[in-house]
Amino acid sequence: MPSLANHQSNDFIKLLAIGDSKSGKTGALVSLVKAGYKLRILDLDNLLDVLKQYIKRDCLDLIENVEYRTLRDKRKASPTGSVLAGKPTAWINSLKMMDNWKYEDDQKNGIDFGPPANWGPDCILVIDSLSRLCDAAYDFHESIIPLGKGGLYDARAVYGNAQNDVEKFIAMLTSDTYKVNVIVIAHVTYQEQPDGTTKGFPQGVGQKLSPKIPQYFPSVVLFTSKGGKRTIQTNSTPMMDLANPAPFLMQPSYSIETGLAQFFEVLRPTPVKPKSLKLQRI
Repeated sequence: MPSLANHQSNDFIKLLAIGDSKSGKTGALVSLVKAGYKLRILDLDNLLDVLKQYIKRDCLDLIENVEYRTLRDKRKASPTGSVLAGKPTAWINSLKMMDNWKYEDDQKNGIDFGPPANWGPDCILVIDSLSRLCDAAYDFHESIIPLGKGGLYDARAVYGNAQNDVEKFIAMLTSDTYKVNVIVIAHVTYQEQPDGTTKGFPQGVGQKLSPKIPQYFPSVVLFTSKGGKRTIQTNSTPMMDLANPAPFLMQPSYSIETGLAQFFEVLRPTPVKPKSLKLQRI
């Protein structure tokens, strides 16, 4: 019989980082860079400028430890409003990156970090953000759904297919076979409950997926901003259910400047020695 002391959840952190827009979620990643982690960011928001500036100020010698790939479907103006410019590819390319982090960048350099599932405990895979990942999934499924009479399609089927795909994506990242630390950054959506109360959930595709997303994560934190002070909350609030695997060791809240690194330090040893990482070229 296996011992609970050896449970696989002890090896990797799977964190859902929730917060309102502009609450400091992306910039807070700098504390993990300073702690020596290698970050590989699936960038769907195209808003990494703030992280770049923090790294340049605080730990420029470690900037090569942060690798990213920006994936976002292009749009253009039309007489009926904004439409996709060509076929949507962000969702499919995101799936490919989760299988094998390999691509050519704008300078035609080959980047190959191999399968994220094998990166190990000194790496952190960051999804920034879940909101735009859901948009990419919806756009993809809308582009492939068969049209019915009059050239119309069933929007419910698009939502259903996109929700199923995003849920499978999250299940993969949080599974015990995906041996890497994971941070999924999500915006908050507020939903009225049957008892009349309002609860906050990570923004998903439609409303049905949002309450299911936290079920996959052993760690859920909330980024807040009150009176100009930004913090990372680890204790549940009346509007948001949070979680962590070490409730007796974790502080109720942390400063945004150091909080993510402190959260990680409670749960697992930090990397032995921070080292800059040169990109692997192919």
